[in-house]
Amino acid sequence: MSQSLVDDQAEAALGLARPVESGSPAEPGRPAGLRRVLRFLLRRPGLLLSAVVLVLVVLAAFWPDLFTSQDPLKEVPSQNFRGPSGSHWFGTDELGRDVFSRVVHGAQLSLKATLLAVLVAFVVGGLLGVVAGFVGRWVDDALMRFVDVLLSIPALFLSLALVTALGYGTVKVAVAVGIASVASFARVARSEVLRVRQAVFVEASRSCGARWYSVLGRHVLPNAAGPVIVLATLDFGSSILAVSALSFLGYGAPPPAPEWGTLISDGRNYLANAWWLTALPGLAIAATVLAANRVARALDGEWARQR
Repeated sequence: MSQSLVDDQAEAALGLARPVESGSPAEPGRPAGLRRVLRFLLRRPGLLLSAVVLVLVVLAAFWPDLFTSQDPLKEVPSQNFRGPSGSHWFGTDELGRDVFSRVVHGAQLSLKATLLAVLVAFVVGGLLGVVAGFVGRWVDDALMRFVDVLLSIPALFLSLALVTALGYGTVKVAVAVGIASVASFARVARSEVLRVRQAVFVEASRSCGARWYSVLGRHVLPNAAGPVIVLATLDFGSSILAVSALSFLGYGAPPPAPEWGTLISDGRNYLANAWWLTALPGLAIAATVLAANRVARALDGEWARQR
């Protein structure tokens, strides 16, 4: 008996057989699903604004030329310390560089570092949690004791220790922040795998003779991935803060790279006469973090209740 036939029998035994392709109402349902999403957003103006902010930040990170044509590294000493105006929306710094251009191009460094940090935490933590929850026994005990050690160390301190060992640079900062977040992903992934592993359809698949990798790939992982993905969205905002904090302390890309944390660090010496050097990049970080947290909160509970 082939492997696919065994799995199909397990699904059929539980009434989970695949729907018939012909006559499927999938096409008429798509506009209804889109209308439901639009209605969900329009009823929540704060969520809609947060989604717009995140879209703008992502566009600035990957296509900064859409927002500014000025060179973020070009120095014009005769225009230093100019306040926000029509020609320089965020003013200029001590070397006459356009701060808005530096913030826009800094999104490329900061956001990509954040995405890499979340990816590292998602992959490593998810893998540890899946192995611990699916294998169990002494493997579960050993991996969870390692996770407990990581949880006992504050995330920022662990990131500082790791980036000190790895060295300076945007990628190394991202890896350090990602490893510091591994423990929470491992915990959530393990709990979801343990929950799904005891489900009736998983037991039925095993009783029909399905191999362990088929059970894991076709049943356990798809049903356990949802909360871990939501956690990745929740972790996005805290990772932005962690990456910016390490850049502020000087562990990020070397000058004159316009990372968000570096911009705030460079401008703190001129707070008395050039408040915009720290305030406006700080507002950009705050807006991005708040928007990410609002979208994550909507995905975590509001959208599930709406459905």
